[in-house]
Amino acid sequence: MWDVIVIGSGISGLTAAAALATRGRRVLVLEQHAVVGGLTQTFQRHTWTFATGVHYLSGADPRDHGSPGGHFKRLLDALGEGRVDFAACANPYDLVRLPGFEFGIRHPESEYRASLRARFPDEVPAIDRWFAEMAEARGAAMALMSARGMPGWLAEGLRFWKGAAVQRYSQLTVAEALAGIGSPELRAVLGARGGDYGGRPSTAPLVEHALVMGAYDGGAWYPVGGPGRFAAVLAARIERAGGEVRARADVREIRQLEGRAAGVVWRRGGQDHLEIAGHVISTMGVKNTITALGAAAPTNWIEQAATLQPGPSYVSLYLGFDDGIEADGASSANSWVYESLDIDRHWNSPADEDAPALFVSFPSLKDPAHAGPHTAEVLALCETTAFDPWLRHGTRHEPDAYRALKDGVERRLLAQFARHFPRLAPRIRFHEVATPVSQARFVRTPGGSMYGLEMSAARLASPALDVRTPVPGLLLAGQDVVGAGVYPSSLSGLLAAAAIEPSLLRLLGA
Repeated sequence: MWDVIVIGSGISGLTAAAALATRGRRVLVLEQHAVVGGLTQTFQRHTWTFATGVHYLSGADPRDHGSPGGHFKRLLDALGEGRVDFAACANPYDLVRLPGFEFGIRHPESEYRASLRARFPDEVPAIDRWFAEMAEARGAAMALMSARGMPGWLAEGLRFWKGAAVQRYSQLTVAEALAGIGSPELRAVLGARGGDYGGRPSTAPLVEHALVMGAYDGGAWYPVGGPGRFAAVLAARIERAGGEVRARADVREIRQLEGRAAGVVWRRGGQDHLEIAGHVISTMGVKNTITALGAAAPTNWIEQAATLQPGPSYVSLYLGFDDGIEADGASSANSWVYESLDIDRHWNSPADEDAPALFVSFPSLKDPAHAGPHTAEVLALCETTAFDPWLRHGTRHEPDAYRALKDGVERRLLAQFARHFPRLAPRIRFHEVATPVSQARFVRTPGGSMYGLEMSAARLASPALDVRTPVPGLLLAGQDVVGAGVYPSSLSGLLAAAAIEPSLLRLLGA
């Protein structure tokens, strides 16, 4: 019998398990994939090493003592005994590239704001209003995030205290907040980078945009040695306390005993196994969690979750180069490339049109410990319509048709990358594409969505996503709970662990 079973070995599950291990709890982490780490894992192709979902991080400034700018680093130090280090990315850390126009996003926010004022002198009052509104929205976002992990009566008190701000900035979209700005280029710069949380200006709540954009006030960072360090360090901490991190363990059912979550059934090689525990923490998303409960899932929870839709998915093109790409325009800054000033579009028809926007990252240039040839990831948010037959039935259904679609999308992305990075294109020595079907297979998100549920006002207000579920003994963590990205997911794992061991709440202020 285990003290706690954690479903999923992404950063939220590993954080929850490692935090409980610091309190002497024996935790079993079950991962359906052959490699632990979720979207923090890496994979190898020939001599190239690729990261799957980590492009840059906030909260990792090792020089920052006591403020949010270094909180993620301090949390990992507490859980992993200081064995994860971070390197600073370039500054500007993000480049927004529009037709005939480029703007670098700098940190701290004061420098970003000053550069905007210099570039758009006629819009200074609008820029100042924008940043004032963003500051208020961040306060509302912190209240929302905190309420997810609190007992009901405390959460209600916080919502009452911050209710007006939460209501305003949850309902106000990014596009509505930008509507009063005259310059279309300025609107595009301020509203860009929604890919960091899977939203588009027309539907994304300003509260989420403000939280994610403001998180980089302390800089952008990358784990030294690559994101695989998270799983290596946190799994070691779990195992030293008598726990285990088990791959190829596909959870099929969450079992209840007398109305309380008491264990899980997992499958490997066609054989089912039962594990018993005092608590279960699920990081596989609310919809997968409810499915695993089966007929025992509370009706009201099913109804609440049914109103929430999956967010957009994405196509990733992984590129391997020969040496020396820095001289040809690559850097540790990310490029957000838009084909027009319409930053609201996702890729609707990957087989028939170019992506309206690309996110281009060079992870190997961010990691000072990277030893092999350099790599890049080209990412495009997309709708899943073209991939729906294989999301429903798998790639064994019409495999030739799927391969033809995948190859066509790969050729299109390669050509699009070559147009925007003409000096780098001749240096490509390897390329491979991953589709929404890949995401659904390896991470099990509904519809292959990038960040789980759609980022909307309905998601932020939903009681279905609280850490404490309607099933006693069952806790929820992961991107569905707190929000998109590595750092927020890690915080959700900490909140779930603290619901079992309240003394862990002190790590929120570490």
